[in-house]
Amino acid sequence: MDASHQGDFFPDYDNKDTKLVINEGVEQPPIVNPYITKVYKKKPALKSVDEYMDGIMKGDTTILSQAITLVESYLPEHRAIAQQIIQRCQLVSNEKETMRIGITGVPGAGKSTFIEAFGSYLTSEGHKLAVLAIDPSSEKSKGSILGDKTRMETLCNDPKAFIRPSPSAGSLGGVARKTRETVLLCEAAGYDVVFIETVGVGQSETAVHSMSDFFLLLMLSGAGDDLQGIKRGIMEMSDLIAITKADGTNVDKANMAKALYANALHLFPPTESGWIPTAVTSSAVTKEGLPAILQKIEEYFALVKGNGFYRKKRREQARYWMYESINESLKNMFYENTAIEGLLPDYEDAVLRGDLESFSAAAELVEKYSKSLK
Repeated sequence: MDASHQGDFFPDYDNKDTKLVINEGVEQPPIVNPYITKVYKKKPALKSVDEYMDGIMKGDTTILSQAITLVESYLPEHRAIAQQIIQRCQLVSNEKETMRIGITGVPGAGKSTFIEAFGSYLTSEGHKLAVLAIDPSSEKSKGSILGDKTRMETLCNDPKAFIRPSPSAGSLGGVARKTRETVLLCEAAGYDVVFIETVGVGQSETAVHSMSDFFLLLMLSGAGDDLQGIKRGIMEMSDLIAITKADGTNVDKANMAKALYANALHLFPPTESGWIPTAVTSSAVTKEGLPAILQKIEEYFALVKGNGFYRKKRREQARYWMYESINESLKNMFYENTAIEGLLPDYEDAVLRGDLESFSAAAELVEKYSKSLK
């Protein structure tokens, strides 16, 4: 740009004799990417219940994943569709005799490694496997890593396996709020074996036991007193104890732990199902013990299906989850009430300041909620 155009940029500067030359700069790109509409497409609209069911029944994992996302959603419009999908999948699931297996274990027992090895063995035997891995949510950020799929690379690429990590979302002990409904969707999609993995030994086992047919406890050997620090309730719930990492120099320790656990299980009263729990050793590296675990599971299901306990337990679980669903619905109705939404911040501030005791605040809010329904 020559000096004759300098006044366009410097209107107060009118010296025509200057030797200063101002060049035109490089044209700057727009702040907003003009191709952004091509890169970021608008999310597709929700499908109809029939479309979701058609995809689930065909075993379409993409549609199945989308339906599970609706089940896990807190949005009222999503819950309305999800409830219809759940009801229809339950009718399909009731006609099948699937195997729901709860898997838990002490930290470091190698739950993900075991699930990948045992899951691959199951699919090689002709089963279709769904793995519902519960990932703990952060109490601070409320987020989850959801990294189980990265630790199960082989199983992820298995066409007969479906892995769905879900955030615990602050629910008791790391059990996802909608895990049981997700089980129904997976069974309707044709998966005859469903693994429900918990985050570790704790209170979550009670919830997992209430949605599974068979309870598998994974334990380590050589970690101090093998029977110390384990809640008796978890031992009593276990249908089979598997001592993991029984390979290399750890074989003798694993066999010793197996004997200890087997003796301990005999001390418990007889189970209602008539099954006698025992302990076995296994290795995800050498694959030793995996066929024995499957054999024990098949023996268990043959027993409980023959004596009627299989259906009886499923009916009792359905009753349990009826009450759980009532509690969940009442909680949602309370927090979604417009009158309560407006009052909650003030009550919360009063409790934080110490002006109001927490139990009194809760009682007043519940009373106001009851009056708003009249």
